Amino acid sequence: MNQPSPSHVTRERRGHVLMIGLDRVAKRNAFDLDLLNELSLAYGEFEADSEARVAVVFGHGEHFTAGLDLVSAGAALAEGWQAPPGGCDPWGVLAGPRVNKPVIVAAQGYCLTVGIELMLAADINLCASNTRFAQKEVQRGIFPFGGATLRLHQVAGWGNAMRWLLTGDEFDAHEALHLGLVQEVMASEDLLPRAIELAERIARQAPLGVQATLMSARQARYEGEMAAAQALPALVKTLLNSEDAKEGVRSMIEKRPAIFKGV
Repeated sequence: MNQPSPSHVTRERRGHVLMIGLDRVAKRNAFDLDLLNELSLAYGEFEADSEARVAVVFGHGEHFTAGLDLVSAGAALAEGWQAPPGGCDPWGVLAGPRVNKPVIVAAQGYCLTVGIELMLAADINLCASNTRFAQKEVQRGIFPFGGATLRLHQVAGWGNAMRWLLTGDEFDAHEALHLGLVQEVMASEDLLPRAIELAERIARQAPLGVQATLMSARQARYEGEMAAAQALPALVKTLLNSEDAKEGVRSMIEKRPAIFKGV
């Protein structure tokens, strides 16, 4: 009897935080087709789980990811990879829906190619001081197609983005901080605890408010400020009529922490 293949992505729920771990350690968490599909499914599970409010994506072992395993995944990507049924696109540009809840990425060791692009699609990024980044595609005869050409210049500015995209050169954690790719740099042992701390802090806030904030900010980024401004009145009306908004007012009057339920 054929045994099922071991999963390359771990899931662990800690309260309202979903921990999603890349677990192809023997290959430095390089993305083969299985890992692409399994991460997509994990994002889909996060989106569908009403109790999971924030996701933390990390790498098991010493490295976040050595990037794309072209030998394994190249053919499928060339044919047009599609997120499997029930999955979400972790990069938000390849194929499939995108999650509507916050994602925090915590990177260490190698963070190459699609790993950087996973961070560019996330909402908050942290890295260990030993992290080494590179968008190496031009050194392999291809180009970054997971979102770096769309987003890195928005984050870092045109010249800064082209400096690294057009050379494929490696850069370190402190350059990533300078570029705005990451928000905090810390010792390796502090990385995951800090990511969890931030995720739990966000998870304590009103889920509808957090999701509306993401929705409005993303609309402004991708559709323009005017489109986002025009959408504000309806969004405000929806949120002000929510039970969480009423709980927020009650908690303020009663001088106690709010208990939000996402309704």
